[in-house]
Amino acid sequence: MPDAAEPGREARVVPTRLGLFLTFLQIGVCGFGGVGPWARRIIVEDRRWLDDRGYAEILTICQVIPGPNVGNVSVVIGDRFHGLVGSVLALVGLMTGPMAILLGLGLLYTWLGEIPAIDGAIGGVAAAAAGLFVGTALRMAERLKLSLAALAILAGTFVAVGLLRWPLMTVLLTLAPLGVVLAWRSRW
Repeated sequence: MPDAAEPGREARVVPTRLGLFLTFLQIGVCGFGGVGPWARRIIVEDRRWLDDRGYAEILTICQVIPGPNVGNVSVVIGDRFHGLVGSVLALVGLMTGPMAILLGLGLLYTWLGEIPAIDGAIGGVAAAAAGLFVGTALRMAERLKLSLAALAILAGTFVAVGLLRWPLMTVLLTLAPLGVVLAWRSRW
């Protein structure tokens, strides 16, 4: 059932509890090893539960709090639509498929782990997951039309954490207030 849209945003669809569970089950199974790109695509483009900005806002908060990003996203989205029950359904849906797959793969690896080609296959899957992550970040940045200040904070974060290996908490405590001030100034 469509919900009233906020001014300047598209109307969003409110999922049922079963739909919430099944969608996060699908996200968990389809995105095994790289859930982020699938979660955004399914939640924003396919199901239309949120627009790009709404998803980016939730993801931003969920990246700062402890735990897996999309697991946190499932809890927040579940809560937004169906409270505590929705949070539990979304998180259980997200975790059920990958857990079953992981148990199966663990059994296979104990039988076939000594084969050298298995190491090459695992390296290829890791590279594909990294590519999906970068592609999703670029797609979100393009659609959000980030300001020059936001891009500077993004680049500064990448350099500080990715290249200089500074502690995440130090970078966060330094750049987050700067980002808030710059965003506040751009609105006035």
